[in-house]
Amino acid sequence: MAGVQGRVALVTGAGSAGGIGMAIARALAAGGAKVAITATSARIHDRAAELGCMPHIADLTDPSQVAGLFAAVKAALGPVEILVNNAGMVQTGKDVDRAPLDGWSDQAWAHHMALNINTTFHCCRAALPGMAARGFGRIVNISSVTGPLVTIDGSSAYATAKAAVTGMTRSIALEYGRQGITCNAILPGWIATDSSSEAEIVAGSRTPAGRPGTPDEVAACAMFLASEAASYVTGAMLVVDGGNTLQEMKG
Repeated sequence: MAGVQGRVALVTGAGSAGGIGMAIARALAAGGAKVAITATSARIHDRAAELGCMPHIADLTDPSQVAGLFAAVKAALGPVEILVNNAGMVQTGKDVDRAPLDGWSDQAWAHHMALNINTTFHCCRAALPGMAARGFGRIVNISSVTGPLVTIDGSSAYATAKAAVTGMTRSIALEYGRQGITCNAILPGWIATDSSSEAEIVAGSRTPAGRPGTPDEVAACAMFLASEAASYVTGAMLVVDGGNTLQEMKG
């Protein structure tokens, strides 16, 4: 399978040692890509030391910091050819409680939109002109089954933002397909990461697979979509949930 050897890859949201972003970055590095990783805190330097790749601290809700990130990657490694938008869900130092729809404050709603859709928009917007000019690009957006396929009470803001990620994915695939760019989304279900709660691990045990997924299993899917072999796969929504969305009765 034609892979990612020599390609410049940027993975966002890779600060957690046991998270999906780190697993994807590790897989890309093992495949021979030149990898840059980013997060909002200094722990990204520890992750980069583990992989031997480029770290960069940036708040991707801020367009100016996104511009600085892409400029830094270009200067150090070359222009971004593979973009994996994994940042979202939570941000270090910022917590927002769950609420029914009429319970969201404007500030809390805006926080979820900024974190889960604006970050992806800012990075795609920064990457696309260069990808189009060079006639090659791979964008992999990490969405969720929550929003596009299912939802959880109290999570309407997160669900709305993740559904928006899939809409953006399809639009990019349509608009940039003739310029050698593919854009796909991965929709994880219950994945056991460092931030998983006990309730989430239990929920994962009730899937048809009988267990939660692993970050490496999500990374394997991202690797394929980022590879040259996936040149005719675009606008796809790849569900990685152990079959959980297939069953009406869970547990």
